[in-house]
Amino acid sequence: MSANKKDVALSPRRDFLKTSAIIAGGAMLSNIPFSGVYANEGGTIKIALVGCGSRGTGALFQALSTKYNIKVVAMADAFRDRLDKSYNDALAKFGKDKVDVPEERKFVGFDGYKHAIAAADVVLLVTPPGFRPVHFEEAIKQNKHVFMEKPVATDSPGIRSVLATAEEAKRKKLNVVVGLQRRYQNAYLETIKRIEDGVAGDIVSGQVYWNSGGVWVKPRVAGQTEMEYQMRNWYYFNWLCGDHITEQHVHNIDVANWVKNAYPVSAQGTGSRFLRTGKDYGEIFDNHTVEFIYADGTVIQSQCRHHEGTLNRVDESFQGTKGRAYLNANNNSGKLWDTKGNLLFNHDGKGNPNPYQTEHDELFAAIDEGEYKFADAERVAKSTLSSLLGRYATYSGKEVKWEEALNSQINLMPEKLAWDALPKILPDANGMYPFAIPGKTKAV
Repeated sequence: MSANKKDVALSPRRDFLKTSAIIAGGAMLSNIPFSGVYANEGGTIKIALVGCGSRGTGALFQALSTKYNIKVVAMADAFRDRLDKSYNDALAKFGKDKVDVPEERKFVGFDGYKHAIAAADVVLLVTPPGFRPVHFEEAIKQNKHVFMEKPVATDSPGIRSVLATAEEAKRKKLNVVVGLQRRYQNAYLETIKRIEDGVAGDIVSGQVYWNSGGVWVKPRVAGQTEMEYQMRNWYYFNWLCGDHITEQHVHNIDVANWVKNAYPVSAQGTGSRFLRTGKDYGEIFDNHTVEFIYADGTVIQSQCRHHEGTLNRVDESFQGTKGRAYLNANNNSGKLWDTKGNLLFNHDGKGNPNPYQTEHDELFAAIDEGEYKFADAERVAKSTLSSLLGRYATYSGKEVKWEEALNSQINLMPEKLAWDALPKILPDANGMYPFAIPGKTKAV
């Protein structure tokens, strides 16, 4: 975090209504005069892609698939091969009219993001999340509108940086959309609107899940430096990924915060490396179970795991004083029942738009119209912090308070970003990485 940015000491409930009101529709901000750097006058909206992996390429495709006059003019990635593949795939799909990235606007390495951002009106930030705070700060410093993927940090100093930059984005009236796409999905918008209207009564408990078989593994290649290996295999190192409770499960935790209209005040839980224990899995756990406690005493139970051959479950359930709710992004489902089991609401997801596309459609509509409508960063920073709260609890085996998590000084980022520099976590002689041990690892 830059030296001129003060740490943001926030309670989980203070000003929640103010910050949570800035959601997908952005209606509360639509009447504020737009003062961003781009207001369309029939010209082209220039975009830059920072992070050219599969998710970055997907975000680029979605931006270019909107109905607006958009052209990608710059690309940046740490690795040349990823940039080339993304560029070639985009060129093949959209052609030179929309993909105008000559060699001089292809930037490779750790500092390329600065040059790519400078070339565009709108920036897509889709690197591994450890880089998000510094990339977001640079984009807002350069007065750019932003789409960035979740999560937005992997440690508490990163969260504080994003919160400070979010305030600057608001001051400059720069649109910021973050890829927690359930916030842009009809099943969730319609079901949670009914929860907010009191159909289920007061929400008193809930369960959120991201249980799956895990993700890819990229084994070490001869000749790689340690920095390159960890960058290529980024999912298994916390400075880059945050563990899967943050990188994946932030989706479901954010839904819990949305339904509760609050953030947890504390968390306690358990986790371990039970099945994915080899050196290919870096330092992360393969399972986390957390109780998130809210100020009114509500307990939201959270599960996420990477165990092949076990039950896959990615959804959310909530119980209220008048009924219960079920949400499933993959099935585009949203349902409400009363306490006797009578179905009160059943969202019909047939023909609904793809929320990944809707994020970009709505962002670029606002920019094209010269409107300031989207300020997602603060809310997503707090949901990302909620996931870190869970990770701190499972790694330590202790109860961790919101304020403790927010104010933690543990910084995971390397002192220097260079291919010959060393990350803070290193393998032993057998190639094994140190990992958290509950009861011994420091919480925050």
